[in-house]
Amino acid sequence: MTRIGVQCFTLREEIASRGVYDTFRAVHDIGYRTAEVSAVPMTEANVAELVRVRDELGFEFASISGGLTGDESLLNAFDKFIADAKALGADMIRIGMLPAAAMRDPATVAAFADECEEVAVRLADHGIRLHYHNHHVDFAKYEGRYLLDVIAERSPSVGLEIDAHWVQRGGLDPVRTLRKYAGRVAMVHLKDYRIANLPDEVYTALDAGDSGPWQEAMGAVVQFAEVGEGNLDFPSIIETAIAIGADHLLVEQDECYGRTALECLTTSYLNLVAMGYGELF
Repeated sequence: MTRIGVQCFTLREEIASRGVYDTFRAVHDIGYRTAEVSAVPMTEANVAELVRVRDELGFEFASISGGLTGDESLLNAFDKFIADAKALGADMIRIGMLPAAAMRDPATVAAFADECEEVAVRLADHGIRLHYHNHHVDFAKYEGRYLLDVIAERSPSVGLEIDAHWVQRGGLDPVRTLRKYAGRVAMVHLKDYRIANLPDEVYTALDAGDSGPWQEAMGAVVQFAEVGEGNLDFPSIIETAIAIGADHLLVEQDECYGRTALECLTTSYLNLVAMGYGELF
């Protein structure tokens, strides 16, 4: 059955201040029971706390996060990623974004995709699937083709983790995008897309002849939002995700704009329950 859970990038500040276990206990109290691990340093202590979260709070971990660059990557610390995933019972590892240098031109995109395919084949030998998570930059065109399509075509062993907000911000429709990649999508990020109201001080400045605050505010008018608090049609997105066989729908919010992550996750939870999806938690 498709499950709704939480993406831990939303909780990065909570985890840094409260610790892993206490943060997950608060998330458990809201009503979440599954999670994707991201932005959590996978130290021995943190992995042990995540195992405790699984054993004592009953959390299921959909996936952990990795990449192909950095001091600890899927290329130079392969065995550790396998061990961490196995310890948590996760059968997927997701790459959150391609490296900046890989976006340079068609050749660098293709090289990144080829490396992903090689890693995915190695992971499959251990019963672990590799997935790639999109941002809006994945809908830049390289020789007339979306970056994401290049990755999808050159790395057939790699699944796709579709992020509804970033698809919308990239100028595409999340529902049509999910249908396009049916059979490849095991995880979907539920993240709303909000056009913010401009604050009163912007208009006060305009009245005084100062357009600077207005120009700055207009540059930040697109916001991340709690599920149900923006403009995306989440019943259609969720029904489509279920129909194409997605296993996990993960609530995520990159920025909270003065609210806490737990407050935002509570709003998303209540809105999803009100939409009729309470049984998926």
